[in-house]
This record gives sequence, C-alpha cells and structure tokens, in this order.
Amino acid sequence: MITRTTGTRLFFMLLIGSLFAFTPADPGIFSPDYIKSRMLKVVDWQLKNPKHETTHWTNGALYAGVFAAYETTKDPVVLDSLMAMGERTNWQPGARYDHADDIAICQTYINLYRLKKDRRMIQPTIDTVQKMSRVPGKEVANHGITWWWCDALFMAPPVLCQLGNTLKQPAYFALNDSLYRQTYDLLYNKEEHLFARDDNYLINAAGEGKKESNGQKIFWSRGNGWVIGGLALLLQELPKNHPSRDWYITLFKQMSERLRGLQQADGLWRSSLLDPAAFPGGEGSGSGFDCYALAWGINQGILDKKTYLPTVQKAWMGLNTLVSPEGRVGWVQPIGADPRKNFSADSWEVYGSGAYLLAGSEVIKIRGLSK
Repeated sequence: MITRTTGTRLFFMLLIGSLFAFTPADPGIFSPDYIKSRMLKVVDWQLKNPKHETTHWTNGALYAGVFAAYETTKDPVVLDSLMAMGERTNWQPGARYDHADDIAICQTYINLYRLKKDRRMIQPTIDTVQKMSRVPGKEVANHGITWWWCDALFMAPPVLCQLGNTLKQPAYFALNDSLYRQTYDLLYNKEEHLFARDDNYLINAAGEGKKESNGQKIFWSRGNGWVIGGLALLLQELPKNHPSRDWYITLFKQMSERLRGLQQADGLWRSSLLDPAAFPGGEGSGSGFDCYALAWGINQGILDKKTYLPTVQKAWMGLNTLVSPEGRVGWVQPIGADPRKNFSADSWEVYGSGAYLLAGSEVIKIRGLSK
C-alpha cells in the first residue's frame, strides 16, 4: 500500500529522474546547436538584466563567459555588446589598483584587444598592473599579502598571464607566480586539496576554528570554483615550456580529483563541499565553474576523458535544469564569503551566467559527446 507520504516521495523521485533522464547519446542537450542556442539565450537575458557597476568583479566573471559565448557562436551581436561595454568603461579597470576584483574585467579587455589590436583597450590594464607590481597598497598593508582570499585567484592571475602572453613579457608570469604562491601557501589545504576562503576559515594546530554542522572544515563551493576556473584560464595563457606550468597542472589535477568525488547525484555541487546534506539544492555558480574547468581539462588532455567525462556530463545536465525558459540561470548563491542557504530557483547573479557560459564553451568542444 502506498501511503500519502511514500506516494509524495515517489512523485519527487520520478520528477527528479525525469529531469536527469538525458543520456550521453541524447542529441539534444549535448548537441552543438542546443548548446549555442542556450548560451545565446543566457547572454541575451543577462545583458538585458544588469545588476552592478560594469567594472564590478561580478561582471568580470560574467563578461569572461560572454566572450567565451562569442568565441563559441561567432554571433556579431554578442561581439558588439562586448565592444560597447568596453567603450562605456573607457577600457578602465576598477579604482583599486591593488585589489584583484578590480582587474577581473580586464580579462575581457585583453581578449577584445587581441581581436581589434587597439592599444587603448589594454593600456589602462597595463598601467594598473605595473603600479601594483611597484607600489605596495592597502591589501598588503591590511592582510600581509595581495591576494588574501581565494576568489582572487580567478580575478587576477588570468589577467597577468594574458599580459605576459600578449606582450611577450615574462615579467608578468613571474609576478603572477610570486603572488599566487603566497595565496596557495596561506589557504590551500594539502590534505583536502581545497582552498579555504581566507584566513578566517583556517583551522589552527589545536583543531580550533570555524567548522560546519557536521564537524567538517568549511570549504566553499563557489570559492573553489573560482580557483579551479581561474586555473583553467591561467593555464590557457601560460607557455607550454614555462618552468611553473607543471606546478599549476599538479594543483589543477589535485583539485579536479577532489571535486569529482564531491559532485552530488544531480550533477551539481552544494554550497559547502564537505557538508552537502546541510545545504540542499545544487548551487549554480560553483557548479558552472567546476563543469567548465573539468571540461577544459578533458579537452586539453590534462584530465583522463574516461574518468572525467561522466562528471562533466552530469554537471552539464544538472546546470541546464537551473536555466529558465527565458535564459535566467537560477539557484545561484548571492554574494557572500561563505556557504549560504539563502537562495532558490529564483536566485540569480551575473557570475552564475558567466559560469554557465564558460561551461558551455568547453562542453561543446568535447569530441563525440553529441553522437
């Protein structure tokens, strides 16, 4: 006999099953046409619904995704929107020359410069990074290091490596190495292969510090998504023969393996990586960055395809259940420094769209996925 309680549970099990009924052979969700159309819908909705000042760090992540959507679709309207954004800001980063958040938008400026070859598009970025390299600022004064929170590893390292690659100036790679390793030494947990958000989330030698309800250390999904997504962007720019490349690849592989084991049954990652039961509902932005990075790793031959393809397939299927018919990416945790529960299907942020677009730009490249 099926009671009301068991009947309700069965209904939801069937509903969830229907949401994830796609298979790797499904010509829909993995087909290039589907991915491109879905990406363009997300771009269109998000650009029509802005939320922050253009040079805000959230838009750094968004426009990284929008540029990836342009590269994927070659849609001239998307390129026009990107160029209009740069003209509106006069190609300027944010006001804080030493804060990683304020140069995140410069990733897109540099990418557009590579298309247009107009020096004014990157000169403010060059000036800002050079000042950061010469003049100690408030971040060092207040925190001891420049990139003192893990999110910074998405915002700034790709910019420095883009400059080194674009300008053929190795000094930018050296600067990135120095600042990146300081953050790594402070925040990377070598046993868990995850980054703490900042030093407020470190556990001391006596085992004291902030922990989750299940007693586990706090490792924020989006924070680690920022890191591994930033690693993919960094490695795209770092020369194959650079002496630090193997170090970054080792870090990328360690994090990839850890995140693969923390993916939940619906293909998504929870806000708190080590306490998923306390944070029901997949979180869109961290999951998007993870999907992007793991797909990129497969495409570059850094990650074993047989091992990681099921993870990417489940992640892409999960992400697409979060996108509304009009193109809004939901289930995105709002701005914050740690895992939160205050979000729902109606919760969106521009970086959630950016993460989805980055994911789509790499999923579409995986050979044989739509066959």
